[in-house]
Amino acid sequence: MALALEKDRLVFEFPEVHAAARMAVSFHRTLRVPDDGNTYPLPPGLGRFPLRAVAGLDDARIPDSWRSRGGLVMPMWQSEACWLGFESRYPFLVKVAAGDVDALTGETWSPVPDFEREDYLEVPAQPWLDGFVVAQGRVRQFVAMPLGSGYGVEEQLRSEPAQGGIRIAAYPMRARRWEERAEFDARRPMHSFAPAAAMGLGAGGSVEQGVATPVEPHDAWDLDHRSVVDVHLVNSEQWRTVTGEDPPTRPLAAADYTGRGFPWFELYDEAVARQGAQPLADVDTVADVGRRRGEPLPGNETVTVPEPIRIRPAPRDPGRRG
Repeated sequence: MALALEKDRLVFEFPEVHAAARMAVSFHRTLRVPDDGNTYPLPPGLGRFPLRAVAGLDDARIPDSWRSRGGLVMPMWQSEACWLGFESRYPFLVKVAAGDVDALTGETWSPVPDFEREDYLEVPAQPWLDGFVVAQGRVRQFVAMPLGSGYGVEEQLRSEPAQGGIRIAAYPMRARRWEERAEFDARRPMHSFAPAAAMGLGAGGSVEQGVATPVEPHDAWDLDHRSVVDVHLVNSEQWRTVTGEDPPTRPLAAADYTGRGFPWFELYDEAVARQGAQPLADVDTVADVGRRRGEPLPGNETVTVPEPIRIRPAPRDPGRRG
């Protein structure tokens, strides 16, 4: 097992399982859709967030907890949204959490898959994840907020101190099963299609996104080989402190983006979308908490979006957004 950073992508490699067992995960800047009771198409990708390895940073500039957990560090502006992109030809089982909360089920995070609860994604069948799965065909965006503010999903669902950040666990498919599938695919016709100190994640506006129900048998996955990574989220000031670099500029508001005639997207997908998780559906969104505190969320005005561009990724291709 090996981990690498390539052009701000986190790369998981399992050469001991199979030479092709390689998956890249990227974190994309995007518009924060309005949290106004409407459900919006997929917002565009506005470029990858920069990533830095904790091991490469000055120990004197980072918190003690980072040294023990390792992983990566990534900057986000307060109330900025992100989505995760997965790129792989080789199949992987992937688990995603916001701190100590599973992003698919709302249950306590564990790197071990729960096949009964189906608390994992299958890549490359699932090319993106934009947020917490709250209903069939709908997620609430991942939105960065300071820990201790009460905005985060983790703070609402857990009584323990919030960890913050993003956690990812990856398991490759068993090599024998992959080779049998590759041999089968080679024999059949293929069709292509056009295409504060720490930060946690709160629930943002509603986005149309089906998170596919797993279809692989449980024994397809090589559970003896896994990799787990923590991605620590920091605000702009901390990013400058720990890296000496400036963070990306603030993204456009949804109203500004739409007003300039830029596109939104829709993924055409025939896979059966899983049901949402009730614990996640019941949490207060970032806008809900702000209204209760008399702190309205900036840039939350309703927008009228144009007809979204329909995209259908080719097999084993995550497609492009923006």
